[in-house]
Amino acid sequence: MARIVVIGAGLGAMAAAARLAVAGHRVTVYERGTTYGGAVGRFARDGFAFDTGPGLLHLPAVYRDLFVKTGREPLEECVTLTQVDPASRHVFADDTRVDLPNASRAGTAAALDTALGAGAGERWGDFLVRAREAWDRTRRPLLEEPQPSDRAPLAREPYPALKAGLLRRPTTTLAQVGARELRDPRLAALLDAYAWSYGFDPATAPASAAVLPYMEQTFGSWYVGGGLRALADAVYERCRKRRVEFVFDTPVEDVLEKDGRAVGVRLAGGATVEADHVVSGAPVPALYRDHVVEWGDGDDWPHHQVTGTSRVTVCLALRGPREAEAVHRTVVHAAGGRPTVTVLRPDDPALRPDADHESVTVTATVRTSPERDAAAWEDFAERMVEAAGHAAPGLPERLLWRHVRTPEDVRRETGVAEVPGPALGGAGGRLLPAGNRSPLPGLWFAGGWSHPGGGLAHAGMSGALVAGFIVEGAEFRGSR
Repeated sequence: MARIVVIGAGLGAMAAAARLAVAGHRVTVYERGTTYGGAVGRFARDGFAFDTGPGLLHLPAVYRDLFVKTGREPLEECVTLTQVDPASRHVFADDTRVDLPNASRAGTAAALDTALGAGAGERWGDFLVRAREAWDRTRRPLLEEPQPSDRAPLAREPYPALKAGLLRRPTTTLAQVGARELRDPRLAALLDAYAWSYGFDPATAPASAAVLPYMEQTFGSWYVGGGLRALADAVYERCRKRRVEFVFDTPVEDVLEKDGRAVGVRLAGGATVEADHVVSGAPVPALYRDHVVEWGDGDDWPHHQVTGTSRVTVCLALRGPREAEAVHRTVVHAAGGRPTVTVLRPDDPALRPDADHESVTVTATVRTSPERDAAAWEDFAERMVEAAGHAAPGLPERLLWRHVRTPEDVRRETGVAEVPGPALGGAGGRLLPAGNRSPLPGLWFAGGWSHPGGGLAHAGMSGALVAGFIVEGAEFRGSR
């Protein structure tokens, strides 16, 4: 039985902790904040409640596997999972609207043809065929297996080049895919929105980001009853049942090293804790920036993904009931001065004081620089709310109050303002996260800043990979 210290109580770190505890190890989690969940947060006021991180779950099989491997109760006995249908409504700049069904290729093609004109569905379907090729090439190495020591193959673009006459014309960015292959500004905006929702700028994101809409439209979008925070609650309770110990309000200030190996941690206040392994769920760039881990100068630090983006979230408390024709998720695309926003309107009694009120969450991806002051963020939030009016009729008259969360709130709660995205192939490897094995033996990386990247499913897989390494040793090759 090994002594294992886990830094941080995010979903990836807790996924690793539960698996390691089931394997017979003694696991203690030290969290600098007052609660668990990491980016899967909750804001509550006056009977209203809002998810402040992800609002939907994709690839729920990752958490089904976690619950099967760590206890008798399956995931569906611990949380209520519901497929969101339609998966999303899109309001384009010209006010064209389309509802896309959940996990239905034929239904999506028909909806696009009806809304955007004949041929739109076929062009989108042809694009998804190429996206599937990129998915098939990268699914195992970028999601299910440990990151290889030779990253060069992952740095090459997996998205197939489009034929142009007798030649193949390389496509290097997702924006080029939209312009060259979709040939409709609304279809291109649809594609762009998937990239932005994961924190990637389509103008610089590699063509391999095509796997993002493919993943959602193939495997579906799911809502967790009570909000995504309920998933964090369930994972925490599973850890507790497996006798994982949690210590909150306790920052880790240093990873202790002896004879070239991690041997424990030093806590705030100076106390030290010995460990055979240290698993860090903290953002990798913050670990090195704050000298929690010392490893040469900045040029020697492990590679980590840099998106340059963060999120603004506006929580809206509305009077009046949710109208019958409302949908769970609406993407209102940029037009004029309004940003692209995602409006979440879950029909969930757990998130509102009563049936005569509604909780609405509006999010937008923004670049982390230049810095904006409080007045600038309020102005941006105002434009977000104005855009949200295209998804929630009569919103200004219904608004009781709003609560704005900026990238500075993300920085305060997680240590960095950026929000990591899933690992993407291509782009010379710049969108690959840190590997699960750190340069220091005995120190492991789990969570959104480590392989296979950000997002709930990917963070859960990172926990599985780290647990696999510790339990099975160097021969571990991932899920098969």
